[in-house]
Amino acid sequence: MSGEGKVVCVTGGSGYIASWLIKFLLQRAYTVKATVRNPNDLKKTAHLLALEGAKERLHLLKADLLEEGSFDAAVDGCEAVFHTASPVSLQANADPQAELVDPAVQGTLNVLRSCAKVPSIKRVIITSSFASLPYNGKTLAPDVVVDETWFSDPAVCAEQKLWYQLGKTLAEQAAWEFAKNKKMDFVTIHPVFVLGPLLQPTINSSIEILFNLINGGAQEYPDAYYRSIDVRDVAYAHIQALEIPSASGRYCLIESNVHFSEVLKIVQQHYPTLHLPKKYGFLIILHAHVGPAI
Repeated sequence: MSGEGKVVCVTGGSGYIASWLIKFLLQRAYTVKATVRNPNDLKKTAHLLALEGAKERLHLLKADLLEEGSFDAAVDGCEAVFHTASPVSLQANADPQAELVDPAVQGTLNVLRSCAKVPSIKRVIITSSFASLPYNGKTLAPDVVVDETWFSDPAVCAEQKLWYQLGKTLAEQAAWEFAKNKKMDFVTIHPVFVLGPLLQPTINSSIEILFNLINGGAQEYPDAYYRSIDVRDVAYAHIQALEIPSASGRYCLIESNVHFSEVLKIVQQHYPTLHLPKKYGFLIILHAHVGPAI
């Protein structure tokens, strides 16, 4: 489907998924209004401006997740909005409620409030996460299928200090409630760890986990499985969520589920001189997440 003559908005435009989404949208002839923290920061935006079609059909606008009305100009005149912007952190936070949870919830609602003012918007697609599905206290066994009907339990997330998961879960719940009240056509995308080539100059959080194992001198690797999907598939899924009229609800994106030992074997095959950890010695709780941020 051609996007010629159609205008869409992408929040968190300089992020990992968003960059590929913008690239594909431009290839399909869409005009894209992308929000970033600072349109004049070429360290964050040069890769977007270099995309084919960017000179003619890409517009960068400043927006702040925590400022209500900040996205009004960006979504005005659009027929669809892709909300990919969300705070992400693998590190311990001094104040996780203020640094992760509140920005995720309020940022999502601020974007939706702006969208609700624009009659031309036909659909809103939000980049959520697999993290908002399985953390609910249910037993995960080989015969248990985690699907789009699952929601993480905020109480379980808070008790286990899973702040990223909590933010994603509360943000999605708030978004569905808002969309229901406003009768908004609404789709959420839930990828696991997102891997693949980078367009932006900095690595995303999913790749950072592998990068730290490879370059951090680790003696052990986690006794855990690495659920992943290619960033280009994630970006394309967002476009499908827009262009297929029957698309609705929640979509889980999972391409592979591999133990860390197998991941490191693949890395070793391609880079035999690397000194990689040879044994597992600890268990970590891996949560799926995306890495875009405005």
